[in-house]
Amino acid sequence: MAVRGAELKAAIEGVPGLGWDGARVRVEDEEALRARGAEVLVRRVVFPADPAGRDAAYAALRAACAEVGIWSASHDGLYRARAAGAWSGATVPALNLRFLVFDSARAAFRAAHAGRVGAVVFEIARSEMGYTGQRPAEYGACVLAAALAEGHRGPVFLQGDHFQVAARRERAGEVEALRALIAEALQAGFRNIDIDASTIVDLSRPTAEEAQAENATITAMLCAEVRRLEGEGAPVSVGGEIGEVGKENSTERDLTAFMDGVEAALAEMGGVRGLSKVSVQTGTSHGGIPLPDGSIARVAVDFGVHERLSRLCREEYGMGGTVQHGASTLPEEMFDRFPASGAVEIHLATGFQNLVLDNLRPADKARVDAWVRENLAQERKADETEEQFLYKNRKRAAGPLKAWFWDLPGDERARLRDLLEARFALLFERLGVRDSEALVAEHVRP
Repeated sequence: MAVRGAELKAAIEGVPGLGWDGARVRVEDEEALRARGAEVLVRRVVFPADPAGRDAAYAALRAACAEVGIWSASHDGLYRARAAGAWSGATVPALNLRFLVFDSARAAFRAAHAGRVGAVVFEIARSEMGYTGQRPAEYGACVLAAALAEGHRGPVFLQGDHFQVAARRERAGEVEALRALIAEALQAGFRNIDIDASTIVDLSRPTAEEAQAENATITAMLCAEVRRLEGEGAPVSVGGEIGEVGKENSTERDLTAFMDGVEAALAEMGGVRGLSKVSVQTGTSHGGIPLPDGSIARVAVDFGVHERLSRLCREEYGMGGTVQHGASTLPEEMFDRFPASGAVEIHLATGFQNLVLDNLRPADKARVDAWVRENLAQERKADETEEQFLYKNRKRAAGPLKAWFWDLPGDERARLRDLLEARFALLFERLGVRDSEALVAEHVRP
């Protein structure tokens, strides 16, 4: 995003801790910037008067981060090191934050600092961008501003999650839409992109190679697009997906068919650098399955899928391993099994959403529920209870009620941050990423 000096100067006017030296943004008082300025600046990204003001505010925020030593990073080197046997016994958490993103990210950085956690990813999916009303630049701004507010130093992993092909839409148009989204995310500083064409896998085909063929072709095509646009520095980390979440569990044949197809296509393109991980299906579903009373059904995760397929990823394809989706509503005692199974990454979303929404003050929770009833009544299925209907649909209040959430009283936001921090700390412990700062410093480069 090309931003003129005059626009940058205007973007930081009145921001505590920042100044203008005639040519660039300067951090004049880091304490003031952390205490007040980071939130003032990120609000100018989230609630801009115009698109140019948003772009300038985000550019100013990234400039301030760079000056104090915060930078957006790729985890490609970290995952390649896992393939080489340089580390094990940890599964990197990737956090999808939907409500109170700035506050939630602050809580995550606070928990990370307490546990010396370097291996943690902040991500947003293509679908989430729609119902949360957040494009990559806004999400990136919330995370980077949180890093600034919490005194973070070093890399921040921003990831595009489920850059997904909508199977029912015209294929060429979907590919072009994803090309545009990749370009937008890279421009916003995202250095990790997960391509998901698993939606078009046809398991009715007679062979795994036929079932995965189009998935492999589109994944390779979009991986090559990332490489064309990634620019200088460490390679962007690119992931693929072989099993759509909520469908049949993945097999070694699925993985081999997909990866052989991807690598053959990339070789034909001139030896383009490939994937660092692959998402698989193990028995979970996004958001969990709500029961009639609103509780979440217990699911059986096949950890053997991770054990077998992660080994295959590392030994045959030089990738870090497999990725687990749809896991944040699993019981706590399951999380320490992911590092033992060899999963390199786990995506966590709905559990954080639930924590925020279930712990709102009664009147505030009623406000969210009322919005869902008033605006999404047509989504209610005949056999659903009230609890199931609200649980399935309340995530869609994130965008329309965004300003209202941002304007919750400061003490209420602080209380929710504390609850989130405790949850993040527990997950970091269970997933084996405590004390991973040194590991990240060793394998991650600008």
